[in-house]
Amino acid sequence: MPESSEVKPAVVTPVRVTIALCLCAPFVAMMWVGSYAKSDPAFIGIPFFYWYQMLWVIIATALTMLAYKLWQRDQRARTSQKGGAAE
Repeated sequence: MPESSEVKPAVVTPVRVTIALCLCAPFVAMMWVGSYAKSDPAFIGIPFFYWYQMLWVIIATALTMLAYKLWQRDQRARTSQKGGAAE
């Protein structure tokens, strides 16, 4: 088997750290139940417990979209640095 293809270690960049934080934030927020397991403050009659979770659905969607766009930009930058050669 030829040894021409070498495996390079993953590169940790600020953009990739930001992507990871965007994807992990909703999980951390929802797993920390003690922070939102209460009924006050109510919003238009909906207890905090429920509207907080529904708000995180919207926030998680926005963060996932942001992470995807950052990933696309990172991949385009890496491809252009390699001289346009796709792997």
